[in-house]
Amino acid sequence: MAVNKQSYEQILADIGSHHVALVAVSKTKSPEEIKALYDLGQKDFGENYVQELVEKRKHLPHDIRWHFIGHLQTNKVRQIAPFIHLIQSVDSLKLLREMNKQAVKFNRMIACLLQVHIAQEETKFGFDEHELHDLFHTNANELRELPNVKIVGLMGMASFTDDLRKVRHEFKLLKSLFDKYSKDQAANVNLKILSMGMSSDYPVAIEEGSNMVRIGSLIFGARD
Repeated sequence: MAVNKQSYEQILADIGSHHVALVAVSKTKSPEEIKALYDLGQKDFGENYVQELVEKRKHLPHDIRWHFIGHLQTNKVRQIAPFIHLIQSVDSLKLLREMNKQAVKFNRMIACLLQVHIAQEETKFGFDEHELHDLFHTNANELRELPNVKIVGLMGMASFTDDLRKVRHEFKLLKSLFDKYSKDQAANVNLKILSMGMSSDYPVAIEEGSNMVRIGSLIFGARD
């Protein structure tokens, strides 16, 4: 499936006036397809699987900003730690600890988003409201002891449904949490990015305050 240039340009037009960043979700897509979109000016790409990301990176320009958007296991962090631009799917303090450990080894800072569970499906990962509160307050001292990790925002996925009222409600919840914890800044916590919205619901997400969207099928076509 070739890149849908017309759809890509329409998305850029849609988000441009709102100052929203686009992450092109390239999981299962070939390096050739990714390079075709890169040649149109796209620099931010999102991948779900560590091994697939590591392999693709070998064949693509090194100024691509890679975002990891899938569920990340702690034993896989070391493989992407040297180069990852942003890990969008941090869902535990244990994962933050491992990220800091690997970031120290490579003498760099790893930026990340905390994934918040806002959907009703049980299959979604992420912190719930109480866990988020514990992380920022109960575990605040431990957070400060992870100097090579920078928490720069929140990410969430709405329920997979045609009911846009439900989707909007979930996005509103995430935006309220973003606003709440944006006030609780610390040395390695500075919430600036609210990543919500995908191919099916990104216009609603933008209306509810998203400043980063993750879009794949509208650009690359259905998943292989």
